[in-house]
Amino acid sequence: MQSTVEERFQVSPYLVLFLVNSIQVGVGVLSFQAEIVKWAGNDAWISIIISGLYINILIWMMYRVLNKEKTDIITINKKIFGKWIGNLFNIFLLIYFLLISTVIIRSYFEVIQVWMFPRLSLLSLCVIFCPLFYYIVEGGFRVVTGICFFGVMLPLYLILTLIFPLEFAHYGNLLPIFHHSINDIMLSAKQMSLSYIGFSALFIYYPFIKNPEKSQKWAQFGVVFSILIYLTTYIVTIVFYSEEQLKTILWPTLDLWKIVEMPFVERFEYIGISSWALVILPNITLAYWAFMRGAKQAFGVKQRKALLFSLFVTLIILMFIKGHDQIQILNKSLSFAGYIEFFGYIPFLFFSHIIYSKVKKNK
Repeated sequence: MQSTVEERFQVSPYLVLFLVNSIQVGVGVLSFQAEIVKWAGNDAWISIIISGLYINILIWMMYRVLNKEKTDIITINKKIFGKWIGNLFNIFLLIYFLLISTVIIRSYFEVIQVWMFPRLSLLSLCVIFCPLFYYIVEGGFRVVTGICFFGVMLPLYLILTLIFPLEFAHYGNLLPIFHHSINDIMLSAKQMSLSYIGFSALFIYYPFIKNPEKSQKWAQFGVVFSILIYLTTYIVTIVFYSEEQLKTILWPTLDLWKIVEMPFVERFEYIGISSWALVILPNITLAYWAFMRGAKQAFGVKQRKALLFSLFVTLIILMFIKGHDQIQILNKSLSFAGYIEFFGYIPFLFFSHIIYSKVKKNK
Protein backbone atom coordinates (compact mmCIF):
# COMPACT_ATOMS: atom_id res chain seq x y z
CA MET A 1 0.00 0.00 0.00
CA GLN A 2 1.49 3.31 -1.08
CA SER A 3 1.44 6.30 1.23
CA THR A 4 -0.30 9.26 -0.41
CA VAL A 5 0.61 12.80 0.59
CA GLU A 6 -0.94 15.79 -1.13
CA GLU A 7 1.46 17.69 -3.35
CA ARG A 8 0.94 20.92 -1.42
CA PHE A 9 2.57 19.26 1.59
CA GLN A 10 5.56 17.94 -0.37
CA VAL A 11 8.99 19.48 -0.96
CA SER A 12 11.36 19.45 -3.93
CA PRO A 13 13.96 16.64 -4.16
CA TYR A 14 16.99 18.96 -3.87
CA LEU A 15 15.88 20.04 -0.38
CA VAL A 16 16.74 16.54 0.87
CA LEU A 17 20.37 17.71 0.83
CA PHE A 18 19.52 20.23 3.56
CA LEU A 19 17.27 17.79 5.44
CA VAL A 20 20.07 15.23 5.66
CA ASN A 21 22.92 17.64 6.34
CA SER A 22 21.05 19.76 8.88
CA ILE A 23 20.30 16.83 11.18
CA GLN A 24 23.83 15.40 10.91
CA VAL A 25 25.69 18.60 11.74
CA GLY A 26 24.68 19.67 15.22
CA VAL A 27 26.02 20.04 18.72
CA GLY A 28 28.37 17.10 18.10
CA VAL A 29 30.61 19.32 15.93
CA LEU A 30 31.66 21.13 19.09
CA SER A 31 33.18 18.03 20.72
CA PHE A 32 33.57 15.11 18.26
CA GLN A 33 37.35 15.61 17.91
CA ALA A 34 38.04 14.62 21.51
CA GLU A 35 36.18 11.33 21.02
CA ILE A 36 37.76 10.07 17.81
CA VAL A 37 41.33 11.14 18.62
CA LYS A 38 41.43 8.61 21.47
CA TRP A 39 41.61 5.75 18.99
CA ALA A 40 43.23 6.92 15.77
CA GLY A 41 45.02 10.11 16.81
CA ASN A 42 46.08 12.25 13.87
CA ASP A 43 44.83 9.50 11.51
CA ALA A 44 41.26 10.05 12.68
CA TRP A 45 40.58 12.06 9.51
CA ILE A 46 40.62 8.71 7.72
CA SER A 47 37.94 7.47 10.13
CA ILE A 48 35.76 10.49 9.31
CA ILE A 49 35.83 9.55 5.62
CA ILE A 50 35.26 5.83 6.24
CA SER A 51 32.29 6.37 8.54
CA GLY A 52 30.80 8.90 6.11
CA LEU A 53 31.07 6.46 3.21
CA TYR A 54 29.37 3.82 5.36
CA ILE A 55 26.48 6.24 5.91
CA ASN A 56 26.30 6.66 2.12
CA ILE A 57 25.90 2.89 1.80
CA LEU A 58 23.17 2.87 4.46
CA ILE A 59 21.28 5.61 2.59
CA TRP A 60 21.56 3.56 -0.61
CA MET A 61 20.04 0.60 1.28
CA MET A 62 17.24 2.80 2.59
CA TYR A 63 16.37 4.07 -0.88
CA ARG A 64 16.36 0.55 -2.31
CA VAL A 65 13.61 -0.32 0.15
CA LEU A 66 11.73 2.99 0.03
CA ASN A 67 11.73 3.27 -3.78
CA LYS A 68 10.32 -0.23 -4.02
CA GLU A 69 7.53 0.25 -1.48
CA LYS A 70 6.74 3.95 -2.10
CA THR A 71 5.74 4.53 1.51
CA ASP A 72 7.21 5.29 4.95
CA ILE A 73 9.05 2.91 7.26
CA ILE A 74 6.10 2.54 9.63
CA THR A 75 4.02 0.86 6.92
CA ILE A 76 7.00 -1.10 5.61
CA ASN A 77 7.78 -2.59 9.03
CA LYS A 78 4.21 -3.81 9.42
CA LYS A 79 4.17 -5.17 5.88
CA ILE A 80 7.42 -7.15 6.12
CA PHE A 81 7.48 -8.24 9.77
CA GLY A 82 3.78 -8.31 10.63
CA LYS A 83 1.75 -6.15 12.98
CA TRP A 84 3.35 -7.08 16.31
CA ILE A 85 7.04 -7.35 15.38
CA GLY A 86 6.68 -4.45 12.95
CA ASN A 87 5.31 -2.24 15.71
CA LEU A 88 8.21 -3.24 17.97
CA PHE A 89 10.57 -1.84 15.34
CA ASN A 90 8.34 1.22 15.05
CA ILE A 91 8.47 1.81 18.80
CA PHE A 92 12.27 1.59 18.67
CA LEU A 93 12.35 4.25 15.94
CA LEU A 94 10.01 6.54 17.88
CA ILE A 95 12.12 6.26 21.02
CA TYR A 96 15.21 6.83 18.90
CA PHE A 97 13.90 10.10 17.42
CA LEU A 98 12.72 11.32 20.81
CA LEU A 99 16.12 10.50 22.28
CA ILE A 100 17.90 12.43 19.50
CA SER A 101 15.98 15.63 20.20
CA THR A 102 16.35 15.28 23.98
CA VAL A 103 20.11 14.66 23.88
CA ILE A 104 20.72 17.59 21.52
CA ILE A 105 18.65 19.95 23.68
CA ARG A 106 20.39 18.92 26.91
CA SER A 107 23.86 19.07 25.36
CA TYR A 108 23.26 22.54 23.95
CA PHE A 109 21.81 23.76 27.23
CA GLU A 110 24.97 22.52 28.97
CA VAL A 111 27.12 24.58 26.60
CA ILE A 112 25.00 27.67 27.30
CA GLN A 113 25.26 27.17 31.07
CA VAL A 114 29.01 26.48 31.10
CA TRP A 115 30.14 29.12 28.60
CA MET A 116 27.58 31.92 28.79
CA PHE A 117 25.10 31.89 31.68
CA PRO A 118 26.24 29.66 34.57
CA ARG A 119 23.35 30.70 36.83
CA LEU A 120 20.61 30.29 34.25
CA SER A 121 18.28 27.45 35.22
CA LEU A 122 17.22 24.62 32.91
CA LEU A 123 13.59 25.56 33.43
CA SER A 124 14.24 29.06 32.11
CA LEU A 125 15.90 27.65 28.98
CA CYS A 126 12.98 25.26 28.45
CA VAL A 127 10.49 28.12 28.74
CA ILE A 128 12.44 30.00 26.05
CA PHE A 129 13.04 27.16 23.58
CA CYS A 130 10.18 24.63 23.92
CA PRO A 131 7.42 26.97 22.62
CA LEU A 132 9.67 27.65 19.61
CA PHE A 133 10.06 23.91 18.94
CA TYR A 134 6.30 23.45 19.20
CA TYR A 135 5.53 26.37 16.89
CA ILE A 136 7.88 25.14 14.15
CA VAL A 137 6.85 21.47 14.24
CA GLU A 138 3.16 22.33 14.43
CA GLY A 139 3.60 24.31 11.20
CA GLY A 140 4.12 21.07 9.29
CA PHE A 141 6.85 19.43 7.27
CA ARG A 142 7.34 22.29 4.82
CA VAL A 143 8.03 24.69 7.70
CA VAL A 144 10.49 22.21 9.23
CA THR A 145 12.19 21.90 5.84
CA GLY A 146 12.52 25.69 5.63
CA ILE A 147 14.17 25.70 9.05
CA CYS A 148 16.57 23.00 7.85
CA PHE A 149 17.45 25.10 4.79
CA PHE A 150 18.19 28.23 6.81
CA GLY A 151 19.88 26.15 9.52
CA VAL A 152 22.45 25.11 6.92
CA MET A 153 22.85 28.35 4.95
CA LEU A 154 22.82 31.06 7.63
CA PRO A 155 25.51 29.64 9.98
CA LEU A 156 27.86 28.77 7.07
CA TYR A 157 29.90 31.86 7.89
CA LEU A 158 31.20 30.01 10.98
CA ILE A 159 33.38 27.88 8.68
CA LEU A 160 35.43 31.03 7.98
CA THR A 161 36.37 31.19 11.67
CA LEU A 162 38.53 28.09 11.13
CA ILE A 163 40.98 30.30 9.23
CA PHE A 164 42.11 32.12 12.39
CA PRO A 165 43.70 29.11 14.20
CA LEU A 166 45.76 28.32 11.07
CA GLU A 167 48.04 31.23 12.00
CA PHE A 168 49.36 29.03 14.82
CA ALA A 169 49.11 25.70 12.99
CA HIS A 170 51.72 22.95 13.24
CA TYR A 171 51.17 20.91 10.10
CA GLY A 172 53.65 18.34 11.30
CA ASN A 173 50.88 17.13 13.65
CA LEU A 174 49.34 15.38 10.63
CA LEU A 175 52.45 13.25 10.22
CA PRO A 176 53.21 10.41 10.04
CA ILE A 177 50.15 9.25 8.10
CA PHE A 178 48.78 5.72 8.50
CA HIS A 179 50.85 4.97 11.60
CA HIS A 180 47.79 3.67 13.49
CA SER A 181 46.48 0.15 13.03
CA ILE A 182 43.46 -0.66 10.90
CA ASN A 183 41.68 -1.76 14.06
CA ASP A 184 42.23 1.64 15.74
CA ILE A 185 41.06 3.50 12.64
CA MET A 186 37.91 1.36 12.43
CA LEU A 187 37.18 1.85 16.13
CA SER A 188 37.49 5.59 15.58
CA ALA A 189 35.22 5.31 12.50
CA LYS A 190 32.66 3.45 14.62
CA GLN A 191 32.72 6.27 17.16
CA MET A 192 32.59 8.91 14.42
CA SER A 193 29.53 7.30 12.81
CA LEU A 194 27.47 8.57 15.74
CA SER A 195 28.15 12.14 14.63
CA TYR A 196 26.17 11.39 11.46
CA ILE A 197 23.16 10.27 13.48
CA GLY A 198 19.61 11.29 12.57
CA PHE A 199 19.64 10.78 8.79
CA SER A 200 17.15 7.92 9.22
CA ALA A 201 14.40 10.54 9.54
CA LEU A 202 14.37 10.00 5.78
CA PHE A 203 12.42 6.83 6.54
CA ILE A 204 9.55 9.01 7.78
CA TYR A 205 9.56 12.01 5.43
CA TYR A 206 10.14 10.02 2.22
CA PRO A 207 6.45 10.32 1.13
CA PHE A 208 6.70 14.10 1.57
CA ILE A 209 9.24 14.41 -1.27
CA LYS A 210 8.11 15.13 -4.83
CA ASN A 211 9.44 12.44 -7.17
CA PRO A 212 11.33 10.85 -4.25
CA GLU A 213 13.35 8.54 -6.52
CA LYS A 214 15.19 11.64 -7.79
CA SER A 215 16.14 12.72 -4.29
CA GLN A 216 18.70 9.98 -3.60
CA LYS A 217 21.60 11.88 -5.17
CA TRP A 218 20.74 14.91 -3.01
CA ALA A 219 20.69 12.76 0.12
CA GLN A 220 24.12 11.42 -0.80
CA PHE A 221 25.38 14.97 -1.44
CA GLY A 222 24.06 15.93 2.00
CA VAL A 223 26.23 13.25 3.60
CA VAL A 224 29.26 14.32 1.54
CA PHE A 225 28.72 17.91 2.71
CA SER A 226 28.63 16.65 6.32
CA ILE A 227 31.87 14.72 5.74
CA LEU A 228 33.56 17.88 4.44
CA ILE A 229 32.44 19.92 7.45
CA TYR A 230 33.67 17.34 9.97
CA LEU A 231 36.88 16.71 8.01
CA THR A 232 37.76 20.40 7.75
CA THR A 233 37.01 21.01 11.42
CA TYR A 234 39.10 18.04 12.52
CA ILE A 235 42.13 18.89 10.38
CA VAL A 236 42.19 22.46 11.68
CA THR A 237 41.85 21.16 15.23
CA ILE A 238 44.64 18.57 14.96
CA VAL A 239 47.12 21.04 13.46
CA PHE A 240 46.37 23.54 16.23
CA TYR A 241 46.40 21.15 19.20
CA SER A 242 48.62 18.17 19.86
CA GLU A 243 47.03 14.74 20.32
CA GLU A 244 47.56 14.82 24.08
CA GLN A 245 46.05 18.28 24.40
CA LEU A 246 43.03 17.29 22.34
CA LYS A 247 42.28 14.33 24.62
CA THR A 248 41.83 16.67 27.58
CA ILE A 249 39.60 19.31 25.95
CA LEU A 250 35.84 18.86 26.26
CA TRP A 251 34.73 21.24 23.47
CA PRO A 252 37.66 21.72 21.05
CA THR A 253 35.67 23.74 18.51
CA LEU A 254 34.60 26.25 21.16
CA ASP A 255 38.20 26.59 22.30
CA LEU A 256 39.22 27.32 18.71
CA TRP A 257 36.80 30.24 18.68
CA LYS A 258 38.83 31.84 21.47
CA ILE A 259 41.53 32.46 18.86
CA VAL A 260 39.21 34.59 16.72
CA GLU A 261 40.08 38.27 17.05
CA MET A 262 38.08 41.04 15.43
CA PRO A 263 38.05 44.80 15.99
CA PHE A 264 34.35 44.82 16.88
CA VAL A 265 34.11 41.72 19.10
CA GLU A 266 36.29 40.43 21.94
CA ARG A 267 34.67 37.08 22.81
CA PHE A 268 33.63 35.48 19.54
CA GLU A 269 32.64 32.21 21.25
CA TYR A 270 29.56 34.01 22.56
CA ILE A 271 28.52 34.82 18.99
CA GLY A 272 29.38 31.28 17.89
CA ILE A 273 27.30 29.64 20.61
CA SER A 274 24.37 31.97 19.90
CA SER A 275 24.62 31.24 16.17
CA TRP A 276 24.75 27.53 16.94
CA ALA A 277 21.09 27.76 17.98
CA LEU A 278 20.34 27.98 14.23
CA VAL A 279 22.37 24.79 13.72
CA ILE A 280 20.67 22.69 16.40
CA LEU A 281 17.16 23.96 15.65
CA PRO A 282 16.76 21.74 12.53
CA ASN A 283 18.18 18.73 14.46
CA ILE A 284 15.56 19.05 17.14
CA THR A 285 12.52 20.03 15.09
CA LEU A 286 13.06 17.37 12.41
CA ALA A 287 13.46 14.68 15.09
CA TYR A 288 10.28 15.86 16.85
CA TRP A 289 8.42 15.92 13.54
CA ALA A 290 9.58 12.38 12.74
CA PHE A 291 8.34 11.22 16.17
CA MET A 292 5.01 13.00 15.72
CA ARG A 293 4.41 11.65 12.22
CA GLY A 294 5.60 8.17 13.14
CA ALA A 295 3.27 8.00 16.15
CA LYS A 296 0.35 8.95 13.94
CA GLN A 297 1.18 6.35 11.29
CA ALA A 298 1.91 3.56 13.77
CA PHE A 299 -0.82 4.02 16.36
CA GLY A 300 -3.28 6.56 14.94
CA VAL A 301 -2.37 9.17 17.56
CA LYS A 302 -3.23 12.76 16.66
CA GLN A 303 -0.09 14.60 15.68
CA ARG A 304 -0.60 17.50 18.07
CA LYS A 305 -1.04 15.14 21.02
CA ALA A 306 2.07 13.19 20.00
CA LEU A 307 4.06 16.43 19.78
CA LEU A 308 2.88 17.65 23.19
CA PHE A 309 3.67 14.23 24.66
CA SER A 310 7.21 14.28 23.23
CA LEU A 311 7.87 17.77 24.57
CA PHE A 312 6.53 16.76 27.99
CA VAL A 313 8.78 13.67 28.10
CA THR A 314 11.78 15.80 27.10
CA LEU A 315 10.98 18.31 29.85
CA ILE A 316 10.77 15.55 32.48
CA ILE A 317 14.09 14.04 31.37
CA LEU A 318 15.80 17.44 31.34
CA MET A 319 14.72 18.13 34.90
CA PHE A 320 16.33 14.89 36.12
CA ILE A 321 19.57 15.10 34.11
CA LYS A 322 21.97 17.30 36.08
CA GLY A 323 25.72 17.53 35.67
CA HIS A 324 28.07 16.44 32.91
CA ASP A 325 28.29 12.82 34.07
CA GLN A 326 24.53 12.30 33.78
CA ILE A 327 24.51 13.99 30.39
CA GLN A 328 27.18 11.51 29.28
CA ILE A 329 24.92 8.64 30.37
CA LEU A 330 22.18 10.10 28.19
CA ASN A 331 24.65 10.41 25.30
CA LYS A 332 25.72 6.79 25.73
CA SER A 333 22.06 5.70 25.54
CA LEU A 334 21.75 7.48 22.20
CA SER A 335 25.06 5.97 21.07
CA PHE A 336 23.78 2.48 21.85
CA ALA A 337 20.57 3.12 19.89
CA GLY A 338 22.66 4.49 17.03
CA TYR A 339 24.82 1.37 16.92
CA ILE A 340 21.70 -0.80 16.78
CA GLU A 341 20.36 1.23 13.87
CA PHE A 342 23.60 1.55 11.87
CA PHE A 343 24.96 -1.97 12.26
CA GLY A 344 21.76 -3.88 12.92
CA TYR A 345 18.38 -2.50 11.94
CA ILE A 346 19.05 -0.88 8.53
CA PRO A 347 21.15 -3.78 7.11
CA PHE A 348 18.63 -6.28 8.56
CA LEU A 349 15.72 -4.39 6.98
CA PHE A 350 17.53 -4.26 3.63
CA PHE A 351 18.19 -8.02 3.44
CA SER A 352 14.78 -8.86 4.89
CA HIS A 353 13.15 -6.82 2.17
CA ILE A 354 15.14 -8.67 -0.51
CA ILE A 355 13.91 -12.01 0.88
CA TYR A 356 10.37 -10.69 1.23
CA SER A 357 10.35 -9.45 -2.39
CA LYS A 358 11.64 -12.78 -3.72
CA VAL A 359 9.09 -14.81 -1.74
CA LYS A 360 6.30 -12.51 -2.88
CA LYS A 361 7.46 -12.76 -6.51
CA ASN A 362 7.59 -16.57 -6.36
CA LYS A 363 4.09 -16.72 -4.95
